[in-house]
Amino acid sequence: MTASRTGAVNLGLRSVDCPGAASRTFMSTLAHKLRPLDYFTLAFGAMVGVGWLVVMEDWLGRGGPLGAMLGFAVAGAALVPVGYVYGRLVQVIPDAGSEIAYTDRAFRSRGLSFVAGWTMMLAYWIVCPWEAIAVGRIAAYLVPQLNSIELFRVGGQPVYLPHLVLGLSLVGLIAFLNYRGIRTTATFQNWITFILLTLFVIFTACGFSRGTTANLQPLFSGAALVSVLRVIQIVPYFLTGFESVPKCAEEAAAELDPRQFMRPILLALGVGVAFYVLVIAVVAYVRPWHSLLGQSFATAAAFEQAFRARWIVGLIMAAAITSLIKVFNGNFVAASRVLFALGRQGLAAPRLGDVESRHRTPSLAIAGLGVGSAAALFLGPSILIPVTEVGSMASAVGWLLACAAYYRIEAHAGRRAVALLGGLVALAMILMKVLPFVPGHFTSRECFALGLWAVLGIAIWRGRRPD
Repeated sequence: MTASRTGAVNLGLRSVDCPGAASRTFMSTLAHKLRPLDYFTLAFGAMVGVGWLVVMEDWLGRGGPLGAMLGFAVAGAALVPVGYVYGRLVQVIPDAGSEIAYTDRAFRSRGLSFVAGWTMMLAYWIVCPWEAIAVGRIAAYLVPQLNSIELFRVGGQPVYLPHLVLGLSLVGLIAFLNYRGIRTTATFQNWITFILLTLFVIFTACGFSRGTTANLQPLFSGAALVSVLRVIQIVPYFLTGFESVPKCAEEAAAELDPRQFMRPILLALGVGVAFYVLVIAVVAYVRPWHSLLGQSFATAAAFEQAFRARWIVGLIMAAAITSLIKVFNGNFVAASRVLFALGRQGLAAPRLGDVESRHRTPSLAIAGLGVGSAAALFLGPSILIPVTEVGSMASAVGWLLACAAYYRIEAHAGRRAVALLGGLVALAMILMKVLPFVPGHFTSRECFALGLWAVLGIAIWRGRRPD
């Protein structure tokens, strides 16, 4: 195993010719500032947002407490081979486009590379308006007066002016931080991640000091297997982020050994799963979970009813807002690098691949994401659940293509078996969403949203730079 001048590691992969891939993959003027800790906080930050507060009642309704916990735990364990594949690929192909570069190297297909990049763009970018919408809902839980000045309705849900102002302000803040440079963004992410983990330890410890195991009954919302499967269907959306490490691989500090990328990927996946399992357990422990169904912010409601005090709600909301900013920032970083790579590869407008000279950031990609996130805010809270469903499948498509690429270029039989296993896991997650006889499959709303993204992708593909 040897390191190349580009920082990639020679892992003994098969040689697959791809004309022009080397120059497209490794030439970059992005800043080289990131250390191993930064990669962990970016990956964990891109994974854990405010789903544990905003849609907890949906998780419990799908699976019950044990069904939800098993859904996250089983899906997390099943994704370990996928995380391993990304950890191996980033060592030999440290490219911001990740899946774009992997499929380019393995299959020599620009069309497939575009599909890989455009799908992962959806998986990351869709989180940004989700969180920007959620910040208004969280703030209004603490200050109900924010639910005023209704502008219009989308899908029967009101869109309030104060919510829009808060969401647009958050979009502006995150875009500004990203424009200022990856070191600024990473330092901010480090601080906010450890603030969240500290608050999480405090409120979970308080929760387990109250409540009873009787509140966990019944353990499942229905038949055990169906309950677990219905949760597994949405887990990819909430675990998307561990594979964001390769998106910033080009920005590693010069002294970072490429073999160090594996650890933050797997660590972020493990810590993320543990976070979700624990928060589901503590919420169902402090209050009978059936009583929380249909309640807004079931996590906060459970603690408020158990403690009969507002201070614990304030603590949870502080953790939620911290987590919201963190996950917005992590996914914005990942999405901007994918969009940057699409432009650099000539798969989208080439100017998206430009790097701003002072801060060495993909400024046009960042601006485009900011505008898109701001526009999506006007769709309001009705998009939250459909976004979760569509994002789950988009993530799984990207994982499948990465595993297929690694299977093709890896020479070692054992590692190819891991790639095959990871690919089968990703494929199963896709089929659970598209097969009509599987409980919880896509409805017309999710199909419509996915169709719109596909149409937009086709338009961009047709307007791309010629080969």
